[in-house]
Amino acid sequence: MDQYTLPDMPYDYGELAPHINAEIMELHHSKHHKAYVDGANTAMDKLSESRVQRDFSTVNMLEKNLAFNLGGHLNHTVFWNNMSPDGGGEPEGALKTALDTHFGGFDAFREQFTASALGIQGSGWSILAWDTLGQRPYICQLYDHQGNLPTGQVPLLMIDMWEHAFYLQYRNVKPDYVKAWWEVVNWQDVAARFEGASRTQGLITP
Repeated sequence: MDQYTLPDMPYDYGELAPHINAEIMELHHSKHHKAYVDGANTAMDKLSESRVQRDFSTVNMLEKNLAFNLGGHLNHTVFWNNMSPDGGGEPEGALKTALDTHFGGFDAFREQFTASALGIQGSGWSILAWDTLGQRPYICQLYDHQGNLPTGQVPLLMIDMWEHAFYLQYRNVKPDYVKAWWEVVNWQDVAARFEGASRTQGLITP
């Protein structure tokens, strides 16, 4: 069975500084993200053993572990690429048009997304997602790594609001972290995800 692997970073750990410092990025990627990759592989191996042995007494726990750790792996993979040393500013083209149409302009979108991120209770993510049923972008919160996100949603832009993403630099001042994060958002990556998601029809049908 193929194993999940920790992806390489698309930039050096220190390249997002001063907005997000190198120490946070290295710990976040090499320790936290790696732990989710390892956890997903362990859950997959144990599920495979359960099928061989026809013993499904722990399958519920294993499936929950897989969902949590695979969610952490997938979310972080998007998160790294959603940022760039050359990021910041505002989106252009079709993505800008979509934000204008569905959120009343970039400023309104940014304010709503920021409020969503700062309103997360505990650990989680704020996400600009593409709704494959409604064929539109919307903002949602994701608790932990996998809780309360509807099926069939494609993440376009994600901010990690777990404390390990910011605490070493920003302590408990979450607004400063979110403000700094906007300076490294990779709108080219978000636009590419938007283009791919919006071209995909029929994933979820009424």
